[in-house]
Amino acid sequence: MDEDFKTLNSKLSEIGDIGAAIALMYWDQSTYMPEGSAMARGKQLGTLSKMSHEMFVDPSIGQLLKKLADMESSNPYDSFAASIIRVTKREYDKATKVPSELVSRISKHNAEKGQAWTKARPANDFTMVQPYLAKTVDYGRELADCFPGYEHIADPLIDSADYGMKASSIRKLFSELREELVPMVRKITECEPIDDSFFKQAYDKDMQFEFGKMLAKDIGYSFDTGREDMAPHPFTISFSIHDVRITTRIDPNDPRDALFSTVHEAGHGMYEQGVDPAFEGTALAGGTSSGVHESQSRLWENIVGRSKGFWKFYYPKLQKQFSVQLSNVTLDQFYKGVNKVDRSLIRTDADEVTYNLHVMLRFDLELDMLEGKLDTADLADEWKKRFKADMGIEVPNDTDGVLQDIHWYHSMIGGQFQGYTLGNVMASQFYEAALKAHPEIPRQIENGKFDTLHTWLKNMIYQHGSKFTANELVEQVTGKPLTIEPYMKYLKEKYSEIYGIQL
Repeated sequence: MDEDFKTLNSKLSEIGDIGAAIALMYWDQSTYMPEGSAMARGKQLGTLSKMSHEMFVDPSIGQLLKKLADMESSNPYDSFAASIIRVTKREYDKATKVPSELVSRISKHNAEKGQAWTKARPANDFTMVQPYLAKTVDYGRELADCFPGYEHIADPLIDSADYGMKASSIRKLFSELREELVPMVRKITECEPIDDSFFKQAYDKDMQFEFGKMLAKDIGYSFDTGREDMAPHPFTISFSIHDVRITTRIDPNDPRDALFSTVHEAGHGMYEQGVDPAFEGTALAGGTSSGVHESQSRLWENIVGRSKGFWKFYYPKLQKQFSVQLSNVTLDQFYKGVNKVDRSLIRTDADEVTYNLHVMLRFDLELDMLEGKLDTADLADEWKKRFKADMGIEVPNDTDGVLQDIHWYHSMIGGQFQGYTLGNVMASQFYEAALKAHPEIPRQIENGKFDTLHTWLKNMIYQHGSKFTANELVEQVTGKPLTIEPYMKYLKEKYSEIYGIQL
């Protein structure tokens, strides 16, 4: 192997180790860290983030990449060597535009802001975090200005999460979806509401947690290289291909939160666990974009986890576990209950049909804040106003309104939410391709067997890590560019059957 290539990988591995330490500290902050440790943790994260950034933008990395230009061009595009060089160069070019001290300031700020959110949300007190949020908007503009020539101020922030995407392309996609979804929501909500009252009673928290762990293990998440813990807002985090951790949260009076949060995060975790081990410590070790990552969590949570076939197998087990609550509830009632379309306050609890309207609201608010059209001091009231306009329901408090998602309170504003809807669209397109290759998958799911689907996803998506961009991966896996057609077909067929109407 070329010595320069070995040197590059050695340097990237060291930087990756610091990144893993940063991730571990974030995981600790979000799970077990004492409340009073926020300031110290912010300083620690700021120091490590600055150190990692300075190591990566060191001129020696740029010199190595220049020396390796011939190696990149002489190897096939999808080869290990060419992919490492290409992706590292892309990230290096972006990183060198951002001052290390800005990275440090943002990291420290986000750590302190995240801890403030953990207190503000249960206290229903947006004023506790609003000053932090105002500063976040300023940081977002400062970061965007490191990339002059953008079409929209949010574009550099969107690009960091979903490479190749812009505000204009996402707005176009969202417009197409809204045109389809709004009348669908209206038509479904005019139907007789599905009775899901059997969910709204006491369900033992420990039993919920253990049942969720069983589901995660069965579908393919490895507890040999992972674990599950509790967090205020569920997330997945990777310290290594061999150490990928998930979290969940539990509502003691409704098991749907824990069930589907766990399967959702397991989908993320399986993606990270399935990356080619040879990519460990390189720029390829991880999911390629927010949208592709969400496609995997949403595929397992919704297309598989909310399917009739899935619950044909698992409902008898759940019914036995919670016999008092579910003994008189049929499989059909349960299946309809977990797929009930209902305009709701909480994004993570939203059904598949209304979910994207939650995402679009947040995306629009992000753009307005970055453009200066909306002051963060007015955000809580604007949230309530727009939510009422979009969903037709009142937001009674900030806990279930502007404070409900952790994203703005642990990271940047801009590029935080579009990945969820991109993931929904990609998930259906990927699953359609999986069924074309393996028509037997639905029958296997009915028997609690997931190896064929999991192996197909690992071979077609997981193992590649960040080797391909999202657009390249969609084309490669499905044979066509990203399109909403499979997603709309999936929603219309599923919910026409559930509600007995033609969508």
